[in-house]
Amino acid sequence: MFKCGIAYPRCKWILPLLLLFAIIFDIIALAGKGWVETESGKEYASLWSRCTSPGGNWSCTSIMDYAWGKATAALLIIGFIILIICFLISFVALCVPQIPMLRIIGGLLIVAVILQIIALIIYPVCFTNDLAKNNENYMYSWSYGFGWGSTIIMFGCAIFFCCLPNYEEELLGNTKTKYFYTSS
Repeated sequence: MFKCGIAYPRCKWILPLLLLFAIIFDIIALAGKGWVETESGKEYASLWSRCTSPGGNWSCTSIMDYAWGKATAALLIIGFIILIICFLISFVALCVPQIPMLRIIGGLLIVAVILQIIALIIYPVCFTNDLAKNNENYMYSWSYGFGWGSTIIMFGCAIFFCCLPNYEEELLGNTKTKYFYTSS
């Protein structure tokens, strides 16, 4: 993306590819079973349910019975939908540069990032307050990490989508060269 031998027209397609990775990470986070696990392995939870094994038999209860569980799921799903919309719009914005949509995509991604950060903070706080009643150590696991990974990728893409229009003319070579030293 910088003029260091990297061709701008090819490199601008990295952003939709990163958005695709964020979509994949969000799917893993939404569908994954390993949000929370105990060290002993007697309990685990996902975004949707909590399973315990007190006597060797697994029994699962829904986290959607709690208001914070519904809020967390809703915020993550809304952020995921916004991410998919941004992914689709990014193809239009990068294929047809006459339509200035890059900053709109960046703004939508910032909204999705805010929603997902709120959800990823609500879940562990409320889970430990409401559901973590025994004296075991709870570890937030791989699916929860994929949720954070998706959020970080979306934040980076939002910055690039917001800043790219400022430097696009220079990267394409359409501006006059600026010199540091001028003789007067």
